[in-house]
Amino acid sequence: MQKLENWGRNPIIKSNVLNFENIDELKDHISKQADLIPYGNGRSYGDASLQDTVIKTRRFNSLISFDDEKGMLHCQSGILIEEILSVFVPKGWFIPVTPGTKFITIGGAVAADVHGKNHHLDGSFSNHIYELEVMKTDGSIIKCSKENNRDFFDLTVGGMGLSGIILSVKFFLRRIETSYIIQKKKKLNSLDAIMDQFESSDDWNYSVAWINGFSKNLKLGQGIFLKGKHALKNDLNRDFQRNNPYKIHNKFRFKIPFDNKIKLLNSFFGKLFNFIYLNINNKQSLTLVHYDQFFYPLDKISNWNYLYGKKGFSQYQFVLPFGTSRNVFKKIFKIINDSKIPPYLIVLKLFGEQKSFISFPIKGYTVAIDFPNHKNISSLFNILDKIITNNGGRLYLAKDKYMSSDMFEKTYSNAADFKNSISNLNNGKNKLSSLLSNRLKIT
Repeated sequence: MQKLENWGRNPIIKSNVLNFENIDELKDHISKQADLIPYGNGRSYGDASLQDTVIKTRRFNSLISFDDEKGMLHCQSGILIEEILSVFVPKGWFIPVTPGTKFITIGGAVAADVHGKNHHLDGSFSNHIYELEVMKTDGSIIKCSKENNRDFFDLTVGGMGLSGIILSVKFFLRRIETSYIIQKKKKLNSLDAIMDQFESSDDWNYSVAWINGFSKNLKLGQGIFLKGKHALKNDLNRDFQRNNPYKIHNKFRFKIPFDNKIKLLNSFFGKLFNFIYLNINNKQSLTLVHYDQFFYPLDKISNWNYLYGKKGFSQYQFVLPFGTSRNVFKKIFKIINDSKIPPYLIVLKLFGEQKSFISFPIKGYTVAIDFPNHKNISSLFNILDKIITNNGGRLYLAKDKYMSSDMFEKTYSNAADFKNSISNLNNGKNKLSSLLSNRLKIT
């Protein structure tokens, strides 16, 4: 038994941790264990990959094949996005959809059906999958896709590891001419102005906004809007860029050398950081930046979650349908201001159309907010939950650790069917389960 936690550092549990390097080892583990869940690189924020027994997938991490004409990669589920980028960026290929960290496994990307800054154009990760290979709890292996075994495919993408252990993934990479991004950055002093920018930037691949969580009154929702697109070779304007147009990310990462008993972050430093960041980015700019800076700024610190101390943090990520009154978002930000629980990071993105069985995205705006774990955090989330539910929204399972089963059933239209399907897969005995699936009464 060993202590296990996810990126939010709470909860921490004692778990029986198993590893496997081949199919036979995995099959043996599954046959002997009950109540287990796959565990990738521990980058989900809540309790989705925690259980009394977990099966770590990181050792199952080989590249299997690559079709250079189609750009189709076949790899085992335990490989990291970071490892794929290291191999394929120099060959002129990039990941089609990426979250804000490159240190997640491809299996995790499927299980959470991750989204990125380009959802409004390219959808979530599942849009780019050709085929999945999954081991069911009886040890049998099934291949599924949007064309074959579609019902099982729909249970697996966004299904948080409950349908089976993902073995391998075939998906399409994106061809690129360089590893650089043309980035346009603009400071805006209201939420309305930021949302207007999102809705007029469809010709750019990527868009995201950082919101100042400490802004109030007339400046409520002020922040920095960024949009980007892949640079072409003709866009490179410096010798070091032209000489190495496919430069990969820097492998060096800073590390906080100690584990705080108290958090380094507090309201004073939060307000100071926001003030400095807003003023540094006071002028509109058009620059050429490396993909690592554009997509993965926090990855420069290998353990940035330690900034929150041993109590950790919670991320509250929700989506509200397109057309929801902007006053609802403003109300949410005002409630957060009044709660006195500092929101250190708020990120806003626009989702495009997506019709999925259990995946998180719907057409609308998604907001992700990082909070320190505070004694009143659950009370704040209860208030926000009601607003999200009443306005047709939902929470992201990969980030959640507080949602009630009642809210899950009300906000995910296929929640009951998903629960029944998972039960039927296992003849009523849910061998695969997690703290999240138990809390939401899926298992």
